[in-house]
Amino acid sequence: MAAASSSSHETSLLSRAGISRRAVASAWKKPASVRGSLNPDIDPPPKPWRVAQYLALAFILFLAMLQFRPPTHFRDPSDPFGTWIPHNSNFDLSSPTVTEGNLSSSNEGESNIISTGNAEPGMVHIVSWMDCLDLRMLAVLVNSTLSNSRYPESIHFHIFTPEGDKDKVSYYKLKVLFPHSNLEFIGQEKVKGKLETATSVGGFVWPSLQEVAPFVIPSTHPFLKRFIYVSPDIIMKERVEELFGVDLSNYAVAAAEDCRILLHEYVNFDILDAIQRSATKPWVSRKPYEKNACVPDLSMLLINSKKLEYDLVEAILWWSKVLAMGNERFNQTNPAFVLALYDKSLKLSTAWKVRDRIPSKTNCESNLLRFDGARKACSSELNTRELGFGDVWKQYLSTPSDRILIS
Repeated sequence: MAAASSSSHETSLLSRAGISRRAVASAWKKPASVRGSLNPDIDPPPKPWRVAQYLALAFILFLAMLQFRPPTHFRDPSDPFGTWIPHNSNFDLSSPTVTEGNLSSSNEGESNIISTGNAEPGMVHIVSWMDCLDLRMLAVLVNSTLSNSRYPESIHFHIFTPEGDKDKVSYYKLKVLFPHSNLEFIGQEKVKGKLETATSVGGFVWPSLQEVAPFVIPSTHPFLKRFIYVSPDIIMKERVEELFGVDLSNYAVAAAEDCRILLHEYVNFDILDAIQRSATKPWVSRKPYEKNACVPDLSMLLINSKKLEYDLVEAILWWSKVLAMGNERFNQTNPAFVLALYDKSLKLSTAWKVRDRIPSKTNCESNLLRFDGARKACSSELNTRELGFGDVWKQYLSTPSDRILIS
């Protein structure tokens, strides 16, 4: 009643003021355009195209499978430009594919550097011979090689030592320092037996097994068909896989040249000319020997035994006999090796020549340095170490690691 009287009172006031209230429709009718059953908030979404669902699933699976493919390119962290470099995890180190490298030869007649492959994918074989095991020297060789390599996991070290794999203590000391390295010790019995057989007639004794060993190893260990032979007293300051990739062409051996002493300073040329006129051996050059020819540096060799035309050991032994050198030792390269390899080896870039102590400011320009630390004397009468004269080796062997080796 109160509400009704209030409403009537409000109506009378509006009529007095000349204002009328608009009548409210009793029922609001929807426009024809919105009449129907469309309710966008509750209607189900339209059904997708079934073929599109299968295509999307297939695309997702394709992207997932790509994650299992090997990488094709990589970026060098030290490259400020972030250049993409092609990378094949199964690179072959024997098939020649010419590329540019740090070792491209600057002189005519020197070897070209190639990106190569191997019958054993990704394996770079490094062989060394030690008359007596010097762990410090060997650790520097291994660490300097691995530290400067782009693919350290592809490098395999084959170290020939007197005790071979029987020396478990020394082997595990190195594995503590280089747990992920591919390293093995091999005994020297087979190589020494081969040399004893070759020299059984005439009573010849090899002055240095370290020089002749690389030419015997392919016959006693056939799995080493292509390998780098390196003297154990080397500090490697360059990527060794680039040396392994040198195109040998028709040569079986590649070596850098040492021109500090020339050929005429090694041998008497009157005797050499007489030998050349009378001998018909395949290892005697048909062309006149050059008096001022440089000699190969035997501290670092690249050998492909599949291309050997004759037994180099036989050639070296023959030259030793005809030159009547006997069992004398040489401070420089044995002349028999020089003549056996004359015109039969590929000349490497001078960057691969082993250098002795040089000023520290130019150390970075040498790929191979001579070990400058204390050395273990191999003579049975002397069990001391020769004094070293430098500190380059300490860059590759910390003091705690050195203590492990000498303990």
